[in-house]
Amino acid sequence: MSLRIRQHVNPLSAKFQRSIVLPDWEHCFSHLDRPFHLDIGSARGTFLLDMAQAYPNWNFLGTEIRESLVQEANDRAAEQGLKNVYYLFCNINQHAPALLQSLPSGSLQYVTVQFPDPWFKKRHQKRRVLQPQLVKDLAQFMADRSILFLQSDVEPVLLEMIERVEESGAFQRLNPGWLPENPLGVPTERERSVLRRNLPVYRVQFRRHGSP
Repeated sequence: MSLRIRQHVNPLSAKFQRSIVLPDWEHCFSHLDRPFHLDIGSARGTFLLDMAQAYPNWNFLGTEIRESLVQEANDRAAEQGLKNVYYLFCNINQHAPALLQSLPSGSLQYVTVQFPDPWFKKRHQKRRVLQPQLVKDLAQFMADRSILFLQSDVEPVLLEMIERVEESGAFQRLNPGWLPENPLGVPTERERSVLRRNLPVYRVQFRRHGSP
């Protein structure tokens, strides 16, 4: 049964600043030697469930700040017998260093940030997910030549994310304009909804290079 959830969660509130206990990844994934794809803000987890089935030789890790969705997604993965996908309840801007450092060295090959909460009001924009420090953390732990894929249906939000990635100096943009299609071939629930309404989706890919 689908859960009724809050659409907006303030990541700056005290409850999301507490430390978390990371799981033993050997209990979450059957093959830790496979490359990892990190999806930041995995929501109900449908995208990663589809990816885990489409790409069985990859490990998929989703992070989500709404704990009820994490439990629901992990339950669905268990029901389907998938051992290459796992969801973690965390505030990625608070817990990224510990989380990324805990993954096998050099394993983080792909990162996605898709349709993040736009937080339209100016006073709330500090709550947006891709903050400068998170970009630095990703640059530190992503493998050389790994891919960062961003997409949104709100152009100013994506432009801000692009600016923060480019300011880091650790990534090379792979497409000068917007990507016309999702290069992964697996849409998120939000992406399906936007496309059904014939609204634009803005997409861009970066490649990790050198030292940040």
